[in-house]
Amino acid sequence: MRPLTIAACLALGAIAPIAMAQDTAPAAAPAAQPAADPAPAAGNAENGRMLTYTCQGCHGIDGYKNAYPNFHVPKIGGQSAQYLRNALTGYKDGTRNHPTMQAQAQSFSEQDIADIAAFLSNLK
Repeated sequence: MRPLTIAACLALGAIAPIAMAQDTAPAAAPAAQPAADPAPAAGNAENGRMLTYTCQGCHGIDGYKNAYPNFHVPKIGGQSAQYLRNALTGYKDGTRNHPTMQAQAQSFSEQDIADIAAFLSNLK
């Protein structure tokens, strides 16, 4: 199990009692206008650096081609944060098709994706 997953489980266990207590509070009056889509989460580049340790295995090798079924593996360092965020989200939700990347992206939360994009977009 990934260290991030274990940490997330521990964090969720710690905040569950707080969330349950909030559920028993009286409901607030409904908002007059529908809420706008929330802005994308701000990325934490340091956390992104830790999350990308496996990415270097394919994306950090000049001219590397993945053996299944022989895809050119693009350099991702220095790409725009929005592009990286869209790509990872697409792999996660299945709108982009690549078995390895879909498997990788399934374990990422939206915050993880923002953190990864923040880190990789600042690489030269």
